[in-house]
Amino acid sequence: MTAGLTVAVCPAIADQAVAEPVPVAPALPFPVPPAPPFLDPAFYNPDPARVDAAQPGEILAARQVNLANFWLIPLNTRAWQVSYRSNNTRDEPIPAVATIIVPHRPAPTDDRGLLAFQFAEDSLSINCAPSYALQMGTLPNPTNSVIPLEFVELQAMLQLGHAVVVPDHQGPNAAYAVGPLGGRITLDAIRAAQNFEPAELGPDTRTALWGYSGGAIPTAHANELAPRYAPELHLVGAATGGLLADIRAAVDYNNGTSTFAGAVFGGLLGVAREYPEVDQFIERYMNPVGKALRVAHEEQCVALQFATFPFLNIKGLFDYPGDPLGAPEMQPVLRELTLGHRGTPAAPLYIYQAPFDEAMPINSVNKLYDTYCKDPNAQVAYTRDIIAEHGIAAVAGAGSTVMWLNDRLNGIPAAPGCHNRDVASQILDPGAFDAFVNAIGQTLASALGMPV
Repeated sequence: MTAGLTVAVCPAIADQAVAEPVPVAPALPFPVPPAPPFLDPAFYNPDPARVDAAQPGEILAARQVNLANFWLIPLNTRAWQVSYRSNNTRDEPIPAVATIIVPHRPAPTDDRGLLAFQFAEDSLSINCAPSYALQMGTLPNPTNSVIPLEFVELQAMLQLGHAVVVPDHQGPNAAYAVGPLGGRITLDAIRAAQNFEPAELGPDTRTALWGYSGGAIPTAHANELAPRYAPELHLVGAATGGLLADIRAAVDYNNGTSTFAGAVFGGLLGVAREYPEVDQFIERYMNPVGKALRVAHEEQCVALQFATFPFLNIKGLFDYPGDPLGAPEMQPVLRELTLGHRGTPAAPLYIYQAPFDEAMPINSVNKLYDTYCKDPNAQVAYTRDIIAEHGIAAVAGAGSTVMWLNDRLNGIPAAPGCHNRDVASQILDPGAFDAFVNAIGQTLASALGMPV
């Protein structure tokens, strides 16, 4: 791709004027390393006036990028980054960044499908964002280890011929665990991918969503928000696992009893970055120990979010007369962060969850399933992976999820109604193990330069 290439950008609203073409910058020559986001403000935080003037999903800047497994092993595929306009939870304009990946291999159907893949970023630093971590030549960061591991799952969809868009769903302030924000950014990333001419997609592209754990949060919220926020998108399915359905229940479940308590505390700090009322509550009622731990958590990637302060007594960090989650000023935010109150999503949903998940209480997911399935039009497939815990379920469920998403993106409709099942392990589902092994094998082959 040459430096002179431009891309026509279509606004999200069909009756508005077409925006001026945006030039696509060429990829950095190897071995020039990409700049981390905090040193790249022109792309990650463009002129606010340009953001304000744009429509949701409208592209502001674009560049070709080289991707790699584990920071160094090149991935032979076509990839770009786009800076685009999205909205925060107050529907104010904000900048956002997404990575668009299109495989060399042909589409499995006449129209190539698009998957929005949300990584479990679970971080409080913009430098932990997927747009940086996926690029070749970035600084190796073992504390951001989840992204290169989940990248294999993403590549399984590329190997099947589907395009993928990866939003930096935590936004410009790294607002970890804020599903309503991540959902908007994800839906606008889909719009941006469809608007990006080199990707050769269109407004009728069959599109699906996938995310596990921290990636399931924006995925599930995007699926709920889509009928109102982005009704023009052709969403054919969403897959979530390790799902945080109710933040109140998650705090109670992990408070002083879980090795994941530090990560849940980090999520509370992420929420405070998006909701001023939560930040004010923390400043007013959090005790000195809590404020010291807050400083220690800030700007950390996922591994340190999970590794620091296991069995933390989160509620004990507040000097509040009673349960801090019961404070009146917290209720509107907690409601917004909880799934199920917006109604049943229009797109079919695939959920996989471990009863022994040490981070996400399964009772909340069971309740969400029951809530959705009160609607006679609901399409929900729910699998409980009996012998798994949080990490094992992520791996065991990957093959079955790839097959389910592949069917949706190839135009095969999901089964009507609601269905739930308990299995010893999803890896034993017909075809699941083969799908998992094939993804690993193809990823290893790509390390030798095989086109994806």
